[in-house]
Amino acid sequence: MRPHEKLDVWKKAIELVLSVYAETRQFPMDERFGLTSQIRRAVVSIPANIAEGAARRSRKEFANFLSIAQGSASELETELLIAHRLRYLDEVNYLRLLREIDDISRMITGLGHHLKDKDREP
Repeated sequence: MRPHEKLDVWKKAIELVLSVYAETRQFPMDERFGLTSQIRRAVVSIPANIAEGAARRSRKEFANFLSIAQGSASELETELLIAHRLRYLDEVNYLRLLREIDDISRMITGLGHHLKDKDREP
């Protein structure tokens, strides 16, 4: 088993990818290379950066990749807001996805703090 496969945050981020892909299938076809593509790239970036960071040799590098994953989560929130305002995403699913992103963001922050605490240990 790879290091990232043990992380609950990575598992949850993979589930978010599946949810977002399911929702974006309903978007208009003319958005396939626009907003749909942007949303999908951002959501895939979250677990991808967690995985890449977990494979690095240092906690500092891992923390950097977690920061990138956090940035992708923020980007995703913005893109989903736009999709919601364009009425591509209904209120219920929009709020559900935001809750999932919020949970993942908190988990990323917690993991980042854990890595920093480990660096402070003698």
